[in-house]
Amino acid sequence: MNRLAAAPVRRSGRAHADATWTRTWIFDLDNTLHDATPNIFPHINRAMTEYLQSALGLDADSASELRRNYWKRYGATLLGLMRHHGTDPYHFLWHTHQFTNLASMVVREPLLRSTLRRLPGRKFVFSNAPVHYARAVLKALGITDLFDAVFAIESTRYRPKPDAHGFLRLVRTNNLRAQRCIMVEDTLVNLRTAKKLGMKTVWVSREKRAPCYVDVKISNLSELRRRLPQLA
Repeated sequence: MNRLAAAPVRRSGRAHADATWTRTWIFDLDNTLHDATPNIFPHINRAMTEYLQSALGLDADSASELRRNYWKRYGATLLGLMRHHGTDPYHFLWHTHQFTNLASMVVREPLLRSTLRRLPGRKFVFSNAPVHYARAVLKALGITDLFDAVFAIESTRYRPKPDAHGFLRLVRTNNLRAQRCIMVEDTLVNLRTAKKLGMKTVWVSREKRAPCYVDVKISNLSELRRRLPQLA
């Protein structure tokens, strides 16, 4: 079981950075760097429901309802389990994020690696998922070496996005300035927190309109390079 709080990643291929670029990229993982909706999220939801059934003695319907209720109330099913049932977070995260063939389940953009390589500046992953899963996804995507570190839910001391606590721990741990960071996310409530802290914000979405706290809206990551002037 991996109990790392912050997970540095060795980089062998940095982007061809513009000499004047001083901003740092912070990428969400699921539904930002890859599409987790078709395969991965259903798998995790089933695993969490089964965990609740086993740990709390619930039937499938009750366990599924409780999972959704805690997610809506606390922003993460885990927080509800920790507060109300004393669940060990390491045990929960390990057993609900296991995959026999993750690589076949990941849905990626064809130009993902080349897109990220061409973006100037340092890059971090900031995810509400556990570190062992985040690392596995990056490996499956073939982009591990492009990131300086993975900042997962363990790193936030189990205070997931959109709580500002995790954002602040990320910037302090890595000696960053929030005002020089760009948060790339698919979830608006997380971008709202990033904006309040002074970050530039990029919303990955196919929606037509974006709220005022979104600086740039893109439908896929391949658009980032040409939007750099709006993020400088």
